Amino acid sequence: MIAGLLLANAAQAQQDRGEPADSADACVTTLGEVRALKPEDDVPVDLYRFKSPVQPEPNAFNRAWHEPPSLQEVGMRGGYLMMGINYGIAKTAQGLHTLTRAPDPIQSAIARPPPGLDAAQQRRALQFCDPQQGCAVPTGD
Repeated sequence: MIAGLLLANAAQAQQDRGEPADSADACVTTLGEVRALKPEDDVPVDLYRFKSPVQPEPNAFNRAWHEPPSLQEVGMRGGYLMMGINYGIAKTAQGLHTLTRAPDPIQSAIARPPPGLDAAQQRRALQFCDPQQGCAVPTGD
């Protein structure tokens, strides 16, 4: 950082000595568009599509790390103040849920076993089965 300041001061001192600034600008040439091309396709390479060959294992940081929201997301969520309020409310609700040991709001479904039909019930079911609909014949296991 100090070296940068020294270089900036040296450049400022050269301009202050009376050198015309226009002569420096007249020598500068600019290049046209620079594009990276694949040699076999002549198609522009997307330099930002690099995929890392290293895939790290999931660890404790994956659970705790959340990408910061973009400015568009912040605006859509009502700003930083509303996001902070909502975060506080969510953490308070999570703490109360832990303290009260209440069941989770979304619980996994438990499937009931299929009904066990006896022979009489199977015959009655076959009476109501339409043969044109392709009703399957229940097996008597």
